[in-house]
Amino acid sequence: MTREPRIAVVGGGMAGARFAERYGALGGHGSVTVYGAEPRAPYNRVLLADVLTGRYDAESIALPLGGAEPRPGCEVLAFDPEARTLGLADGTVEPWDELVLATGSNPVLPPVRGLRRPDGQGLAEGVHTLRTLEDCGRLAEEAVGAKRAVVIGGGVLGVSAARALAALGVRTEIVHQGPHLVERQLDHEAAAVLRERLLALGVECYPGNRARAVHGGMGGPPAGGWGRVGAVELANGYRLDCDLVVLACGTRPRTALAYGAGLPVGTGVLVDDGLATPAPHVSAIGDCAEHRGIVHGLAGPAWEQADVLARRLSGADPDARYTGSRPRARLSTGDLEYAAFGAVDETLDPGLDVLRITDATRGSYKKLVLRGDRLVGAILLGDLATVDALAGAWESDGPLGGHPLHLITRGVLR
Repeated sequence: MTREPRIAVVGGGMAGARFAERYGALGGHGSVTVYGAEPRAPYNRVLLADVLTGRYDAESIALPLGGAEPRPGCEVLAFDPEARTLGLADGTVEPWDELVLATGSNPVLPPVRGLRRPDGQGLAEGVHTLRTLEDCGRLAEEAVGAKRAVVIGGGVLGVSAARALAALGVRTEIVHQGPHLVERQLDHEAAAVLRERLLALGVECYPGNRARAVHGGMGGPPAGGWGRVGAVELANGYRLDCDLVVLACGTRPRTALAYGAGLPVGTGVLVDDGLATPAPHVSAIGDCAEHRGIVHGLAGPAWEQADVLARRLSGADPDARYTGSRPRARLSTGDLEYAAFGAVDETLDPGLDVLRITDATRGSYKKLVLRGDRLVGAILLGDLATVDALAGAWESDGPLGGHPLHLITRGVLR
């Protein structure tokens, strides 16, 4: 009797969970085990800010695994591509026939003095990241007694975290080194509307500023030297008093496992169009994978990669290939939401035209970027009623029917 293949998924995040669920749904005959270092089974990290506000609880953001076996709290320390074994933190060794690396990414810690404890073991008291449910729980506990918070980083996570803290009654300020909030996805005008929306929620923003140091209370030495955080010092010398600091400065792919096993690593683990590494029977997906020089770091592309790999390894489509993603960015947290995709900066190409509608009263902003009669990019902020129609027109890459105004006007869609 032929033994069913043993598929090991290293990483209990969104990419690994998606692969496991789709592999089972497609009729894969192997046994799938999902190894996660966290004590919980896989969950949707995109919703952590809403867990912080209490909109969701931890159980409600759990992700389905199909028939896979979850192994939370099982950190993988090494793997041997030739022997096809995993070395776990508890000293056990597990065999596999196919290995899927879905190790995700780590939060980036900015070069700010005073972030760490004096012994270098962990962050200073009052300084947090927001990457796991455990991070979320610790931050929620400290937010109960906090009065002021500083979020370092004004990207998607920083905006989400700031909005959540403000909803908990904490006066919050965002320090962002970029020229405006969420500069990778929004233009200057959209970011200005977003900033006003945040201000109405009790969040002040300082774009174009860099945090230089974290200090202890009462103007003392850096929080890493003693006690609890008391202020964040900006590069211009200005200080923002606070008793909480949240770091939201992006992420970096986790590649140490792959590197230790001798796999080629660039920014991420290098994979081909089949999501395979050069090592036989070893694949990589999600935030840790680098495909054609790109590490997306977004949930959408991670799930697309997981779907392709599930089709290939399940046998549903042995020749399935991933040729890249056209990711959509979307933030939806409480009453603050936006969507953006494609080319949003028309200044980079003189052949592009723009249709823009701003409603200051409602705090909404809509922008279409066009090349002739084709949609090449869009931003919606504050009113996402037409987002599906816009996304469909963008993904089809075909000529628009009629005046493009109908794509951003509620109630005119056909």
